[in-house]
Amino acid sequence: MIKKLRLLPGLRSRGGRLLQTFQRLGPLGPLVFFALALLLIYFLSRVTLNLLYFSRVTQEPKFLLMYPIGARMDMIVICYALFLPALFFLLLPYRVNRFLSYFWTVYFTLITAIAFFMEMSTFAFVREYDLRPDSVFVRYLKHYKEVGGTVWKANKADLLVTVLLLVLVVWVAWKSFRILTSGYRPLRWTKRLLLLPVVFALLFVGARSSLAPRPANISTAYWSEQNKLVNEFTLNSTYSVLMAVIRLSDEKDPSAVYGKMSEAEIFARVRAKLTIPDSAYINSDIPFLHKQASAVKTARPLNVVIVLEESLGAEYVGFLGGLPLTPNLDALSKEGISFTDLYSTGTRTVRGIEATITGFLPTPGNSIVNLGLSRTGFFTAGELFRKAGYTTHFVYGGESNFDEMRSFFLGNGFEHIHDLPEFHHPVFKGVWGVSDEDLMVKADEVFRAQGDKPFFSVVLSTSNHSPFEFPDGRIQLYEQPKSSVHNAMKYADYAIGKLFELAKKSAYYQNTLFLVVADHNTRVFGDEFVPVHKFHIPGVLIGPNVPVQAFGKVASQVDLLPTILHFAGLDTEHPMIGRDLMALPEGDPGRCFMQYGNNFGYMVGDTVTILKPYLPAQGFRYDKKSFRLTPLASVAAERAKDALAFSLLPWKLYESKRYHLR
Repeated sequence: MIKKLRLLPGLRSRGGRLLQTFQRLGPLGPLVFFALALLLIYFLSRVTLNLLYFSRVTQEPKFLLMYPIGARMDMIVICYALFLPALFFLLLPYRVNRFLSYFWTVYFTLITAIAFFMEMSTFAFVREYDLRPDSVFVRYLKHYKEVGGTVWKANKADLLVTVLLLVLVVWVAWKSFRILTSGYRPLRWTKRLLLLPVVFALLFVGARSSLAPRPANISTAYWSEQNKLVNEFTLNSTYSVLMAVIRLSDEKDPSAVYGKMSEAEIFARVRAKLTIPDSAYINSDIPFLHKQASAVKTARPLNVVIVLEESLGAEYVGFLGGLPLTPNLDALSKEGISFTDLYSTGTRTVRGIEATITGFLPTPGNSIVNLGLSRTGFFTAGELFRKAGYTTHFVYGGESNFDEMRSFFLGNGFEHIHDLPEFHHPVFKGVWGVSDEDLMVKADEVFRAQGDKPFFSVVLSTSNHSPFEFPDGRIQLYEQPKSSVHNAMKYADYAIGKLFELAKKSAYYQNTLFLVVADHNTRVFGDEFVPVHKFHIPGVLIGPNVPVQAFGKVASQVDLLPTILHFAGLDTEHPMIGRDLMALPEGDPGRCFMQYGNNFGYMVGDTVTILKPYLPAQGFRYDKKSFRLTPLASVAAERAKDALAFSLLPWKLYESKRYHLR
């Protein structure tokens, strides 16, 4: 007998009749209701995202295809979730499933709540990263303190609405599934057995979402060749996060998505694009280990300080033609080499660390800062300078265990970590730690304490990060309200000025090379598969014997450390494939590498080759004035192979542990 409905009066008439309809479907009722509930959640989320970003979405003439293709992606998640309950509801008699009704109510309600929560989380995530939640979302779950504080301060309204709606969804789901799992119309075992192969065949096809030999995958959602955001909205966030978890566990061999190439050809092609003479390579099992002699001779090796500035994009920097927010950095650009066409390798701080501090190329998986095989025995500038007799330091105003930086640095050559516990009386403390001026004062103290002993230090800033907190009275605000990205940029620049004001009064200054460079740009967005302009960052190198010049060739973060070694007065051996920018041939236009989600960009001059998962390479011309990528009729075969070689190289070196010093 069908269980009597116990609903609120307002639901008895309409909701009650609806649930009775599903009850009449027998053991299929809970399954069909669950599938339709998730399809509705994903559909409404997709519609809302479409409306919020309508002007961008409609740039794709066929944008409505996101709905049927999106439904395919939704059914993949739904069908996988239905395999287990379908087996139970069709094999076991009614009284057994009714006994298990609480279990199935929890099962269906939990998955429905997760799907709803992920779609609600998508709105804030898209605002920040211009992508569906991915591996960044998964990794940040471990850092609930910093992330929770940021979400609360920057997205209070979103969070409150999400919680209220989530409570409502859970309540409705629980009531509905409780009724459906304990009160559906029983079917004879013969009918259930006849239904079983039909239902499982449908679930199998739905989970594959294809009758072809290759099942649908994330590239199925990337149907638009021109509009990245449309492709992101075609996905659902449950799927994108599940795929991120799978990628995290697999550590992402790029050959699985970009294509294969023999190791010998990878190494040969990469070597051919470097400026390292054959005689410099050291015969060892480390493929790119080579000698680099400093071009400048000094009485003693110079100290080296790398200041990694959080989210300092080129469009906010005066000397790069951006907004007037960086007077101190602009002044520094006239004291040394300003890199005017420099590009980050990624969109997160760990990517900036990976490229600038280790010289390692990006991959579509995690940064090596977060991977297991690079916990120890991995090349970093810290290890290079430590072996040369330097003391090595990481100075950070937050908690250094964030993004597992502490374990990575300490495992790979950094002797001293100076982080939040060492800041006893900061002038300001926010979600991410102390203010940048506190950080710079601390850095100066660390440098002065080294006396005559050479030191290498990485200083990582935080103030220019949402929710953009900094002390009052330091700068003339660029705009209102105070907590904005532009004001935070201006304050970050104020703190840079503070460091150099202190440093120029200290004895160590005359023997120190300073590199100030962004870890990445601000949140990356755009409809290109690699939005090149959002990888453009500032970089300034000053110190003894460093010429005053604007270096206008294309450069990558991986080139910065070899360029520092040009001036350091220190002959070294290292495995980096970055190039000494001071030694580039006259006609070389420069090159850089950009990883954006699963897409890899290789830019030489103004020509960009982009690798996308499971698809042929595409060629583009990049206009540095309009920031637009214009598709080329074809991509040069050799250029595509070079791009593939550079994209596959880091994994080859990582998985075989062949990126270290002797």
